[in-house]
Amino acid sequence: MNKMVKPGGAISLATGLTRPSREEAEAAVRTLIRWAGDDPGREGLAGTPDRVVRSYEEFFKGYDQDPRDMLQRTFEEVEGYDEVVALRDIRVESHCEHHMVPIIGKVHVGYLPDKRVVGISKLARVVDAYAYRLQIQEKLTAQIANTLQEVLQPRGVAVVIEAAHQCMTTRGVHKSDVTMVTSRMLGAFRDNGETRREFLSMIGRSSI
Repeated sequence: MNKMVKPGGAISLATGLTRPSREEAEAAVRTLIRWAGDDPGREGLAGTPDRVVRSYEEFFKGYDQDPRDMLQRTFEEVEGYDEVVALRDIRVESHCEHHMVPIIGKVHVGYLPDKRVVGISKLARVVDAYAYRLQIQEKLTAQIANTLQEVLQPRGVAVVIEAAHQCMTTRGVHKSDVTMVTSRMLGAFRDNGETRREFLSMIGRSSI
């Protein structure tokens, strides 16, 4: 079972770091509001520090989750099934670690079982556990794939992420409709072209 840790002087499960208190976090938000040029005490902003801190609890709840624990319960009664298992179009919501703005997209996950499978909802939970942290897409892709390979020990793992980064669409170069695509192929998906093509076909792609 995941050990959920509430922010406020507690320890982050993922990093081992001690969090500031809620009061310190709210004070930091008030400082940023003043830095932006507004008055954190005015009516429209008076409750904003509390709302921002509560939203951060949701945005970054992955720091209190262990993705490996989510994959511990597996099933071996699969009647000899040994073909690709794929879950496509998993919505992903994360935040860029460079600018702390949203990354929104979808993740496709596939693996080639070796005697055991895992509940498909657990695949989506692993995606979320890593996504609800400050991230770059390349690292997120690798973390998901590496964890599935390490815990399930299948014959191969494939992860593809397609996402839009608001650090690029709403600031900086302001280029909308740009999607970043990353992939990580392990085991049979890296070594066997036919297996890789089968997975790509299942997620509606001809190539990466």
